Amino acid sequence: MMHNNTQHQFVSHDGTSLFYQRWASLQNPDHKAIVLFHRGHEHSQRMAHLVVELKLPDFDFFAWDARGHGQSPGERGDAPSFSACVKDIQYFIQHITDQYKIQPQNMVVIGQSVGAVLAATWVHDYAPNLRALCLASPAFDIKLYVPFAKPGLTLLSKLRGNFFITSYVKAKMLTHDSQRAKEYESDPQIAKAISVRMLLGLYNTSKRIVEDAQNIFIPTQILCSGSDFVVEQKPQRLFYERLPHPQKEFHILEGFYHDTLGEKDREIAFQKIRRFIQQSFVQNPEKIDVLHADKIGPSCATAEQLSSPLPPNSLKNWFWSITKKNLKIGSHLSQGLKIGEETGYDSGSTLDFVYRNAPESRNILGKIIDQQYLNAIGWRGIRVRKQHLEQLLSKYAEKLIQAQKPLKILDIAAGHGRYILDAVSQFSQRPDSILLRDYSELNVESGAELIKQRNLQDIAQFKLGDAFDENSLASIEPKVNLAVVSGLYELFSDNDLIRRSLAGLSHAIEQEGYIIYTGQIWHPQQEFIARALTSHRQGEAWVMRLRSQAEMDALVEQAGFKKIDQSIDEYGIFTVSVAQKL
Repeated sequence: MMHNNTQHQFVSHDGTSLFYQRWASLQNPDHKAIVLFHRGHEHSQRMAHLVVELKLPDFDFFAWDARGHGQSPGERGDAPSFSACVKDIQYFIQHITDQYKIQPQNMVVIGQSVGAVLAATWVHDYAPNLRALCLASPAFDIKLYVPFAKPGLTLLSKLRGNFFITSYVKAKMLTHDSQRAKEYESDPQIAKAISVRMLLGLYNTSKRIVEDAQNIFIPTQILCSGSDFVVEQKPQRLFYERLPHPQKEFHILEGFYHDTLGEKDREIAFQKIRRFIQQSFVQNPEKIDVLHADKIGPSCATAEQLSSPLPPNSLKNWFWSITKKNLKIGSHLSQGLKIGEETGYDSGSTLDFVYRNAPESRNILGKIIDQQYLNAIGWRGIRVRKQHLEQLLSKYAEKLIQAQKPLKILDIAAGHGRYILDAVSQFSQRPDSILLRDYSELNVESGAELIKQRNLQDIAQFKLGDAFDENSLASIEPKVNLAVVSGLYELFSDNDLIRRSLAGLSHAIEQEGYIIYTGQIWHPQQEFIARALTSHRQGEAWVMRLRSQAEMDALVEQAGFKKIDQSIDEYGIFTVSVAQKL
């Protein structure tokens, strides 16, 4: 035996301890690892055979029991959300790095079915510097065999809340290996039910990840079972076609059932995986240039297209013209729309209205419009972003306080500063200084009033300032150790602007200080926003160029920082990340 097996726990993002196994190699001088993610319903022990059968003795192997599975806690087949399980992966990988000194660039992830979707989502949303990704029969679209099953489940979940669905899949539909099928049927740790929130979360996330696979930048191999009764093949192929990395492979394993890695002839699959992994370490993976995505590539092309005027007599132009007129009319009734039309839907004033999250119109119809407006998925995501900002601000403020360092906070585009001042009230001790800046005199006045209301005049000040003026930022004194850039970089397509801002911030932040920055990696209403909403820039259309997390992280890294933490909302829109100055 070339590996020693041990069992462990790691603490995830919400304090939950999750179970995992480690198979430590007896000959792993390069500190390499393979991390395994099991199918839905199953657990880590069902993947233990890969440790021997993959014949890769110079790798450590790790496999978890996802929450609600195996020896991990939680109701069987359930979790707080699909995105919570994706964040569990982030904490699992960080635990492996911290505990065993194995860096992500020396890790390969192998995921099967639901585990493959979780892994692909993590790579997309968190942009780890992973060596390679192997996905076996990713469950991007489950065959439910019942007409209108998904809309029916969505409606039922709204009426009933969360409930459980028992899988129709029998062991003989998963594998031709009779022994493995028998073990599946008799294993007491296999949960045959899945919660509707996890199933719908799987569907919604899969649709997003398949559509946006262009933003996964690592070598990827996909194994597709040719006779799969459980999941559809088409999304797997679409996902593969959209992957930008030249080192990618798609294999159809003829006659294989859904349990690709547990099939009778699985050595066929293992030969392909083994070669792909070994070659990924023999040849350094080609690094995709994401730093110039503002000038060439899919996100640039999409933003350019949305900036282009539509043919005057086209149905599409008529539709968006009517939509804009309706918003104008609505602004006479709705306070939310009025603020958006007057100051821009991306302005600090709009953001403050969204944070207050209450209908403020005086008439009944206006209040109804306000409520619908505030319930838009983008604004819901913005409010989650505020929560994540406050959580990460508190977390890293406490780290500085515990290290007995003076806490000096800076926000270079604070809007009205509400989220910073809300977060400060939760700290265990007052900061030594708070400097808020913004380009807008209206925002500075409103923010200064908030500072007075909170009785923070002795430590806080609000100044007029350009967040893209490198020299102005670099000359900030005293230097700070906790800087925030929230909701700013997403509004500007040009990476040169971002570089200047980050270069100035790099001078303004002390060594080992932190920067908290936000990103917008995807949006389901990108065209609506571009065609119907105006920005704060003198009524121009609000055309967003979405930056992948990999692009945003690369810009921050180029300025001399290293990302150490991240959160993302369950819709997959807004990220909040933390990097430390090296």
